[in-house]
Amino acid sequence: MIAIISLLGALAMPTLDLPTGPTPDPVPIPHFPDRLHAFVWRNWQLVPAERMARVVGARRADIVALGRSMGLQGPPRISADQFRRSHVTIIRRNWHLLPYEQLMDLLGWTREELAFALREDDFLYVKLGNLKPRCDRLVYAPPSSDARRRAARIAAIIKEEFPAGVGATREPLFRFVRQLSSKPATPASPVSTNMSPRFCYSYFGLYGDPLLDPKSDPYPEGYLARLAAAGVDGVWLQGVLSKLTLFPWQPELSEGYEKRIANLRRLVARAKRHGIKVFLYLNEPRAMPNRFFDDHPELKGVTEGDFTTLCTSVAEVRSYLVNAVAAISRAVPDLGGFFTITASENLTNCWSHFGGAACPRCSQRPAADVITDVNRAFAEGVRAANGKQMLIAWDWGWPDEWAEDAIHGLPQECALMSVSEWDLPINRGGIATSVGEYSLSAVGPGPRARRHWEIARRRGLRTLAKIQAAATWEMSAMPYVPAVRLTAQHAANLRSLDLSGLMLGWTLGGYPSPNLDVVREVASGKGVDEALEAVARARYGPVAAAPVVAAWSAISEGFAEFPYHVGVVYTAPLQAGPSNLLFAKPTGYRATMVGIGYDDLNSWRAVYPPEVFYRQLRKVADGFAQGARILRGAAQEADQTHRGAVEAEARVAEASALHFRSVAAQSEFILLRSGANATESVHRRLRELLLEEKSIAKELYNLQIQDSRIGFEATNQYYYVPCDLAEKVLNCRWLLGDIEIR
Repeated sequence: MIAIISLLGALAMPTLDLPTGPTPDPVPIPHFPDRLHAFVWRNWQLVPAERMARVVGARRADIVALGRSMGLQGPPRISADQFRRSHVTIIRRNWHLLPYEQLMDLLGWTREELAFALREDDFLYVKLGNLKPRCDRLVYAPPSSDARRRAARIAAIIKEEFPAGVGATREPLFRFVRQLSSKPATPASPVSTNMSPRFCYSYFGLYGDPLLDPKSDPYPEGYLARLAAAGVDGVWLQGVLSKLTLFPWQPELSEGYEKRIANLRRLVARAKRHGIKVFLYLNEPRAMPNRFFDDHPELKGVTEGDFTTLCTSVAEVRSYLVNAVAAISRAVPDLGGFFTITASENLTNCWSHFGGAACPRCSQRPAADVITDVNRAFAEGVRAANGKQMLIAWDWGWPDEWAEDAIHGLPQECALMSVSEWDLPINRGGIATSVGEYSLSAVGPGPRARRHWEIARRRGLRTLAKIQAAATWEMSAMPYVPAVRLTAQHAANLRSLDLSGLMLGWTLGGYPSPNLDVVREVASGKGVDEALEAVARARYGPVAAAPVVAAWSAISEGFAEFPYHVGVVYTAPLQAGPSNLLFAKPTGYRATMVGIGYDDLNSWRAVYPPEVFYRQLRKVADGFAQGARILRGAAQEADQTHRGAVEAEARVAEASALHFRSVAAQSEFILLRSGANATESVHRRLRELLLEEKSIAKELYNLQIQDSRIGFEATNQYYYVPCDLAEKVLNCRWLLGDIEIR
């Protein structure tokens, strides 16, 4: 799981240091004349030219001239809102180009703000590889004659490969935010089901301080209405207790907590008008900087790096949890509830990262008892407030040897939630393994969830399933994965188990998609085929309904071939797709967690032999491509009212197919590049793969400039923008020998 760690969690931001780690040389970029040209190209669609100019000591006109010398149109207008929503994308693309100081200048941040984002903003420094490439300060100088000649060659290639030009888009980046925030044409209809709540996270939520900063509202009115229409009756966001209540040992950390509570109350009231409850995710008590314990040694638990736990075996810490949850429950009586993670994610209780043996108190207690203390404290807080909030204990991260005792220790008013597909045995391409993370391609429930639900039922506890109804790290760069039959079957399997509710997704999957619609229909009692037909008719009209269902089935069949493994979903460039560059020689870099894939095929493929890995991905791509062809045909036959919706569905299928096909081609390229026998047939195949990758990048470019949803995911923002796909074309042309190094 990749967690949200928002700026709400800023405990002592001014004292954080920029992470230091290894400082290897940056990856080579020989397809550009120099680093300055690469800087301008990669930031063209994301950073205003005047800001780029300030960073490198140039004039705006100098930056514009450099961009246009390479054939770029524009520069485009970049709004303040777009820039504010792009900081992760900007950091990632400049990681190998700029030193820390210039990254700060580019973002307009202080040193402390950058340090905090790298440490706390969804494990960003981990996603960047736990290292910072060594970059000299980038300073503008007029381009040399050689650089001008090479830039002119790039411009000629751009004109050849992209006759309509590069740099402008038909649909601006983030246009979907405005679209989703507008009121839908069709109001929500009541959903008749006992499976409630059905809750999800915002598709475009920003990880600033949404309860303090009104510009960061993750749930605008129109978006809430659209979620309600999709059958969603709950939404969630992270709650950090020290930011929502007074932190007793260091009250200054809670500055603004009254305003946050007031804004939470307003959000809850707005959501209630749409029949939606708001839930807070609690991962508490948050660890504190080590120096905090100089004044409070009696609270000290387990140390991990610069932070130490507030030990929950200390009565004073448990009282803090009780009082904080009680205060929130009293202040926001209509809050839907809380769900908790008590193992993994942030360092919280002493056993949360499995190191409780280092605590003098918790080492004397079973880990399950410590977990129980935390959940019991939360339940006691709701009880103390006479609250009606639901409390959901998620078994995420609980080892098998803890789980049964932890479930037995839950308070009676608590519900248990388990990841449905966890431990599900699968066989892909002849390789037997099991699901060890989230998966949409594998239809649950699996044995772990069934076992935990049964233990909970014997105690009379309510049970919920955590699924990924619409998107997973198997493919998160699309608003949803249109393998809708798989989602429908999973929902049907769970309905038969008489569960109390569904968590529809972690931080991804909150787009109002046909996947969410089909869960609504199945939860209401329809069979799989009946639900698929109902959703297709409602969204795409009676003429297109049958072929749309056929397309979903073809896509689902292809997706069931996905070479699943936790190592695959976290390290293969599934999200970057064709924007991931190819290299003539090994870079030596390791792939990062849902970040930068580099050329680390051995990490990408995990337990799969290389040939099996890329062949399975081609099977997946073929299924999506087949579905896309059916959808394109359906769009031609659809009535005028629904044609645009069917075309949009086809774009998502096509873009997904291109991603999987690209990772397959990249994998084969790296395997052949690394081979000892560079025969003529190998060289011929390498050339074919480069031409294929170039074609894929161009196809995806043409899709993304029409559809701002493509390439986006909330925690990672844009994995790529159109200029990155055009850069991949340059990258392939250089490897093909069409761009000289000098």
